[in-house]
Amino acid sequence: MSELINNSEKRKEMLKHMILELHSGQAPEQVKKRLAELLKNIPYDEVVEVEQELISEGLPVEEVLKLCDVHTQVLDGHIDQSAAKPVPAGHPVDLFKQENRELEKVTDDLKKMFQESSGIKSEEMEKWLIGAHRHFNSLMDVDKHYLRKEYLLFPFLESHGITGPPKVMWGKHDETRELLKTAIDAVSSHAGISPDELPLLIDGVLQPAAQSVLDMIMKEEEILLPMSMDTLTDEEWYQVHQQTPEYGFCLVDPDVDWKPEGVNISEVEYGVDNSVRLPTGAFNIDELAALFTTLPIDLTYVDKDDKVKFFSHGPNRIFARNRAILGRDVRMCHPPGSVHIVDQIVEDFKSGKESSAAFWINFQERFIYIEYFAVRGKDGEYLGVVEFTQDLTKLRKLEGEQRLLNYSKE
Repeated sequence: MSELINNSEKRKEMLKHMILELHSGQAPEQVKKRLAELLKNIPYDEVVEVEQELISEGLPVEEVLKLCDVHTQVLDGHIDQSAAKPVPAGHPVDLFKQENRELEKVTDDLKKMFQESSGIKSEEMEKWLIGAHRHFNSLMDVDKHYLRKEYLLFPFLESHGITGPPKVMWGKHDETRELLKTAIDAVSSHAGISPDELPLLIDGVLQPAAQSVLDMIMKEEEILLPMSMDTLTDEEWYQVHQQTPEYGFCLVDPDVDWKPEGVNISEVEYGVDNSVRLPTGAFNIDELAALFTTLPIDLTYVDKDDKVKFFSHGPNRIFARNRAILGRDVRMCHPPGSVHIVDQIVEDFKSGKESSAAFWINFQERFIYIEYFAVRGKDGEYLGVVEFTQDLTKLRKLEGEQRLLNYSKE
């Protein structure tokens, strides 16, 4: 028996056999009992290999998808992760796990709501449904978590020849999404539900949706993520890390920026789609240019060496700018009578004494607000100054409120 337990091929053969038994209708509890008796535990990579082999041998992905929940329950508690690699802080896998902890907090709150609903009164139903709606809306944030797996992680796994498990997991993502949408619709449309009907709603709709999120967390952390850590290179993980902000974060705001050792990294990199990737998102060059053209403000940026580096160019710019000023010392862009003010602002910003300065003037029958901000890096180092200019003439005339949509220009 010990030879069977310690032999990888025998373990995989037995797991495959048991999954096929489930496929043929064998009772899950019987299979689970036999697995516990014979295998004790199985390394996570062998679970992936078995799923891959089953699909390669002709078992349709749809069938593996149907069996996924059952064989995951059978394996729960029997997957060995002792060989899993450590995960650095800020790494994409660390972020996935942080998000999972937040999702678990929401599902824990929902479980408490489900348990405490037995004694609920009619007058408390509306408040209960509003609370459930809020929690399921939070769980729906998992869509961003899944999208990052589908469009960032799975392509790399597939490039390494791991195609079956991503297909199966993507299908489970879609099932979870549908369950969550159904749950949100249910708590939104059952305003008149009675306390007697609530258990049916919970057992039939709400509980399955919350449990689906939890089941996916188990599949990720016991199988997918350890296997992915073994498979992807640091360069590939860094590509995942760079593109993560394009899809967003699920219930967390990361505060650690991961940079792998030994990988050549520039602070801001351009992707194959000619995009600028920033910590909170990304633009392609056309989008970025259009954004600065559209903003109802004028911006001019002067770098740490006092050279004009950038200016926005909207259709209604207040003070004229042309590209001849790029690279010029900022002092050369102001009349002699105001250069001493420019010097004072730059000196105070560089020393850290001040970080902003504001002026407002009447210019060509318009009220113009001008503000300067020191631009500082992550460690507080001076990077430059941005000039922010806005025409406040119309805004100063506003009174009362406007709560309805109105496309009036005034």
